[in-house]
Amino acid sequence: MKITNDILYVGVNDHDIDLFEGQYVVENGMAYNSYIVMDEKTAVFDTVDARFGEEWLGNIQSVLDSRQPDYLIIQHMEPDHSANIADFMKTYPETKIVSSAKAFVMMKQFFGTDFADRQVVVKDGDTLALGTHTLTFVAAPMVHWPEVIVTYDDHDKVLFSADGFGKFGALDAEEDWACEARRYYFGIVGKYGVQVQNLLKKAAALDIQTICPLHGPILKEDLSYYLNLYQTWSSYSVETEGVTIAYASAYGNTKKAAELLAEKLQEKGCPKVALNDLARCDMAEAVEDAFRYGKLVLASPTYNGDVFPFMREFIHDLTERNYQKRTIGLIENGSWAPTAARVMQKMLEGCKEITFTETSVKIMSALNDESIAMIDALAEELCKN
Repeated sequence: MKITNDILYVGVNDHDIDLFEGQYVVENGMAYNSYIVMDEKTAVFDTVDARFGEEWLGNIQSVLDSRQPDYLIIQHMEPDHSANIADFMKTYPETKIVSSAKAFVMMKQFFGTDFADRQVVVKDGDTLALGTHTLTFVAAPMVHWPEVIVTYDDHDKVLFSADGFGKFGALDAEEDWACEARRYYFGIVGKYGVQVQNLLKKAAALDIQTICPLHGPILKEDLSYYLNLYQTWSSYSVETEGVTIAYASAYGNTKKAAELLAEKLQEKGCPKVALNDLARCDMAEAVEDAFRYGKLVLASPTYNGDVFPFMREFIHDLTERNYQKRTIGLIENGSWAPTAARVMQKMLEGCKEITFTETSVKIMSALNDESIAMIDALAEELCKN
C-alpha cells in the first residue's frame, strides 16, 4: 500500500488475537503498522508482533526486491512493535538501527544484545538525511513508554507517531475511528496526559499532512479532527455532555436503582446516558465512557464493609489514569451498615477538580419510596448542572 510516492506500508493485520496486551477485547483484531521510506537510502519504521515476523519480512522483501535497507528505525520498544528486531538484523546484517539511548538498553534486555556495532543513537531534534527525505526525531518520553521517539519527514510532511493516534482494530475493519481510538487512548495512554500535551505542543510547530501511527489507519483527511480529540483527551476535558452510570449489583437491587436513574435522566432530557454493568461489560468501555462524559454516577452495594469488587477495580482504573474534572454522584446499598458511598468517595479523594453531587442515594436492601425520591433528586441535580 502506497502512502506517498516514496512511503509504503508493510505492516500486518492480526485477526487471531482475542485480548490485546492480555486484557483489551479486540473483536475486530489489531493492526501492527510498519513503513518503508524509499530514497537514496531506505528506512524501515518499526517491526511487528512476533507471530507475524515471517509475513512482515516478506512484505519488506516484496517492496525492496534486491535492495538492502540502510536503517531500521525503532520508535517504541513494546514487543508488538519490536519483537522482530533480531530476526530483521539476521536477514539484513548491514542495516543500522536508529533509536533512542533508552531503547537500546531495552533491546539488550529483550534480545541479549544492544547491537552496539550497528547503533545510531538519536535524541530530540536530531536529523537523518535519506536523500530527498530528511527525518527529524522528536522525543516523546512516557507516551507511553520512556524510550519513545516519533519521527517527522519534512519532504512528505508525514508524522510517524508511534503509539500516538493509534486505535484497536485491524486495517480491514469497518468501524468508527473515535470509539476504538478513545478506548485505546484511555486504556493505554490515559495516565500520561501531561506528556501527550507536551508532544502535541511540539507537533503544532510542524506542517503535518499525514499521520502514520503504529496501530490503526493512516490519517490524511481533516487532521484537525484527530488533533482536537487528542487535545481534549490529554487535557481530561469533557468531550460529550452526558452521564455515565457504572454499577455493580449482587442480587439486582442496586441494578434496579441504576436503571431507574437512567430512566429518570432520559425523562428529564439528559443528552446521553451510558449504563454499564461492571460485572458484565467490557471494563475498558466503561472507563472510556467515564472519561468521555462530564458526569459519572457510581452505584455499589456494601461488600465486606467495602465496595463490590468490580466497583473497586473500576475506580482503581479511573484513578490510575488521572481521572479528573468531573461531577460524581454516589448510590450505595446495604442491609445493616451501608459504607459504600464513603469508601468510593475516599478512593477518589486524590482526583483533581472532582465535584460530588449534593444528593447521595442510600438504599437499605431494596428501593422504597424514600430512596426512589432520592434518585429522582439526583437525576434533577445532574440534569441542572
